[in-house]
Amino acid sequence: MPELPEVETVKRTLERYLLGRKIENVHVYYSRILANITVEELKKKLINQTIIGMNRRGKWLIFEMDDYDLVSHLRMEGKYFFKNSDDEITRHEHVIFTLDNGKELRYQDTRKFGRMYLFKKDTLYQELPLSEIGKEPWDSTLTEKYLKEKLKDKKIPIKTSLLDQTIIAGIGNIYADEILFLSGIHPLKSSSKLTKKNREDIILSTRKILGDAIEMGGTTIRSYESEKGVHGRFQQNLLIHTLTNCSRCNTLVEKIFVGGRGTYFCKNCQKRR
Repeated sequence: MPELPEVETVKRTLERYLLGRKIENVHVYYSRILANITVEELKKKLINQTIIGMNRRGKWLIFEMDDYDLVSHLRMEGKYFFKNSDDEITRHEHVIFTLDNGKELRYQDTRKFGRMYLFKKDTLYQELPLSEIGKEPWDSTLTEKYLKEKLKDKKIPIKTSLLDQTIIAGIGNIYADEILFLSGIHPLKSSSKLTKKNREDIILSTRKILGDAIEMGGTTIRSYESEKGVHGRFQQNLLIHTLTNCSRCNTLVEKIFVGGRGTYFCKNCQKRR
């Protein structure tokens, strides 16, 4: 599933081609992609809207328009492509936005898990799903005290808490492993038993890992051809996730399942005290 760095990469790529473009038509071939609006309502509200901005909140993409905000979650395999209007429509292209420059923005989703919401301007943070999302990694209010308050009653493993989008937004399975490794914290350590230093290290490591991943185009992004400037190169710099040997001490990497998620860690560098 695309995590914060991949979604940020998609956002930055889309805004290069979408800003100032007017939507001339909308075609929806799989209506269940739409979560809070019908196909007819979506078309009525979006036709003749101009895309004035692109934003991101956690793993959610936000298309900012004159009167509405379209919110999109890619889930497992959602992708956006730019194509010509006369290009063949493939079986996995479920939503197509016709733009005023003759191009089409097509949403492709092999597994059909992605979702789109439409909100009236300036209301999206008052409604689900964005109203419950936690702090952005670079938010100045993401502090050690904030984490302490959020985790104080949680007996669950810290790996599970890092995947909780109501605490810190945008962290998924890959980056949770990387953050815990860089912080020297065992993934099964109880969230409520973290020390002050543990919490401080998690914040610093989150910003470091996600920042580096954004610079390298993420690890799983496959949405655009190389000439669009998107390369998922961070997999070449992974510290622990999917590795055979620890990048720091060369110890054999352990793999366990935490909350049903494959979890990689080094028993030498991440001791469970």
